[in-house]
Amino acid sequence: MPLKVNISEKGRTWKIELTDEMLSGKSVGDTIEGKELKAELAGYQLQIMGGSDSSGFPLTKDVEGIGLKKVLLTKGFGMRDSYPGIRRRKTVRGKTITTTTAQLNLNVVKAGATPLAEVFSEQNKPKEAAAPKTEVPTA
Repeated sequence: MPLKVNISEKGRTWKIELTDEMLSGKSVGDTIEGKELKAELAGYQLQIMGGSDSSGFPLTKDVEGIGLKKVLLTKGFGMRDSYPGIRRRKTVRGKTITTTTAQLNLNVVKAGATPLAEVFSEQNKPKEAAAPKTEVPTA
């Protein structure tokens, strides 16, 4: 299963898919070189901010290892509606990236020589206008 990677820089997100297991063993919070992902990203330093596994459980930097764990959360990570004093037990995955990881979020720490808009030029195209609707005559 391909690993979907989102690279964010100043409010813009670029998406790539990786087929290799080149990031296996890395953890949330680690910094990686851009050339490990794609040759055109030489000079970039990217930090792993988070992700999720194939079942949708989020990766968290507070849980060591690769397994699932139920964690008692108060507010912030994984909590949609947090009222004062409310705690919920949520299932999260450990911080290590494995073959079960489906999606990763990366943040640009240091930019390279080539702007990301040029590296991902196919994602830079404007969306095509929708075809005009034709009215069907009613009799």
